[in-house]
Amino acid sequence: MGVQAGVVHGDVNNYMAPPDATPEEKFETGMRLLDSGARERAWHLINDAVVAGYSTNRVCFYWLLALLSGRTQDELPDEEIASLRDSARRLPLTQDDSWAEGVRVIRRLLDFDEGPDTDVPVLIMEFDRLRPIQRALILRHLEMVLKGQLKEQMWMRSLDRACEGQLADGRKDRVWKFFQPTPAGPRVRQADPPAIAVGTWAQALTGTLLWLAATAFLGYLLARGGLLIPLFALLLAGGVGGYLAAGNGIEWRFRSQRRRAKDAEHAMGPPPKTTAPPGGFARSVDHRFDHYFALYVPHGMERDAWFAQTAGIRKRLRDEIVEAYREKRTPAKTINWLIRDRASQVRTRWANGTLWDYRVELATPPRTKAAALLGALLYVAAEIWAERAVLGIDLLGAILTTLLIVAGSWLAIRAWPVIALEYRRYTADKAEAQNRLDESEIAFARWKERLSDRPQDREMAEWLDHDRQMLLNEALQHYRLSMRNVIAHAFLEAPAGSADRARVRGGPWRYKRYHLLVFVLTNDGVRQLAVTLDFANATFHDRHRLNYRFEAVASVRVRHRDDDERTFELTLMDGQKIDVQMLEAATEELQEGEAPGSVSTVTLDAAGLHHTLHVLEGIAAEGRAWLSRDRRRGDPLAGTENTRSQR
Repeated sequence: MGVQAGVVHGDVNNYMAPPDATPEEKFETGMRLLDSGARERAWHLINDAVVAGYSTNRVCFYWLLALLSGRTQDELPDEEIASLRDSARRLPLTQDDSWAEGVRVIRRLLDFDEGPDTDVPVLIMEFDRLRPIQRALILRHLEMVLKGQLKEQMWMRSLDRACEGQLADGRKDRVWKFFQPTPAGPRVRQADPPAIAVGTWAQALTGTLLWLAATAFLGYLLARGGLLIPLFALLLAGGVGGYLAAGNGIEWRFRSQRRRAKDAEHAMGPPPKTTAPPGGFARSVDHRFDHYFALYVPHGMERDAWFAQTAGIRKRLRDEIVEAYREKRTPAKTINWLIRDRASQVRTRWANGTLWDYRVELATPPRTKAAALLGALLYVAAEIWAERAVLGIDLLGAILTTLLIVAGSWLAIRAWPVIALEYRRYTADKAEAQNRLDESEIAFARWKERLSDRPQDREMAEWLDHDRQMLLNEALQHYRLSMRNVIAHAFLEAPAGSADRARVRGGPWRYKRYHLLVFVLTNDGVRQLAVTLDFANATFHDRHRLNYRFEAVASVRVRHRDDDERTFELTLMDGQKIDVQMLEAATEELQEGEAPGSVSTVTLDAAGLHHTLHVLEGIAAEGRAWLSRDRRRGDPLAGTENTRSQR
């Protein structure tokens, strides 16, 4: 079950306390970690803040939640039981507010001992009077410590909360955004500056000097001989004709060359074969171009035909993006938005018939061609008239000027158009690059706006918690159990197949698809329900149920490889194995401030592995005897230490 490299939102610092954090900063970070489900790290930070002297009613409330979240009272170490028993003295309530009421209700819930004198309705009434935030936090974190009628009543409220919250806050429209990387900003390939050889410049200047010298000498000969009309024709017709021929001729040639270049870029043919090395940035861009062009196929066209029609366009767009973004710190997935926009634009222009508009835009107007030809004729006619006039008065001068003008014109006509066309190309490329940048900035702003309501990690954790409750309810309904019949229950969650994954810096991995298991322990044995969770749509698929006696559990273990891969294994006496890969091999780079192994630790913590192992390892080691011992768990607020020391 290989899982692809995930998305890390490194610009979010919710779960990383700085080394010199104040007690208040440690508490706030711990509180956010608790919301994400990472109880262990949350408890250490919140307790550190308390030890440092930071104490408010709100701190006391979260301190109790972090200590007890997702655990039974039997799971508490002796030192934590002692801290819990001493909490009223260490964390006294300072005033009467909603957080103080929440602390009192938690302590009442922990004191609860079902019996004939127990007034469950009064305790439930006190709970219902709490503000919604306190009620939601208690339901989410303290379900494991509840017992008897109280457990049943609180379960019904927890189920109501899960039903209301499972699809709340636009879950179906927002979950996918959590798995989108922070997009890289728009870039374009810059236009190549004019590249003109020194020899070309030398040729152009030499030809120009020769032509100017010969033309000036020709004019001198005409003026000396009193041939004013040919001189006037040379100056006027030759000047105007040369200007028209040069300007319009270069425009004609530029349009023709650029149109041919565009035709080559839009050439049809078989899909270009990539030569990029596997695993590199360019190869990843190739895959994304193939994916998005396959996704944006015009209606009624086969994909192979579409790929053949756009082979040249895709190659040009691909090369531009690779050159603009080729660097180690720009993963290909951060420019998905740009590749998708390029593919969408090509399909749109194909559909509305504008994909080949350049052929019309670059077509040379007839007046440009006519002006170029007319200018050339005027210039040649003026030169011939002037040379014939000089021929009658100075044969040697006429021959010399003719040779120099022809030589200078030949050199200039070969060099100056190359220079002019290169500058025209550069200007046109810059304009196109700016247009593409403008389009990219619009697409980037549109994509950023679309991701603006990306869910926070705490929302992902809450939705997943609701899914767990709904799965537990499905198991109870199927086996016709009430919560009072449940001695204990535990969840196990893992990525399903090659599911996309993402996390915030310092937080646990979240997946698009989960493999969820719920273990329900009753007097008759273990009821197990496994499903595949489509997290974006909050739907369960591929259900698998299994029942077995406590004595049938042979062993429970977690295999931890050197590459940080974790696999949960439950083996039954008949040899049947239940394997769940909790974490894949670590391949991603750690973010700033993250220690090696911290990501896997917080992910397993949020997945509830510790509680699940506590329950199943107890069953594997002691069988039904574990249930009897579990039922004799003491009250952590009074006398539990002796009970625990006897074990």
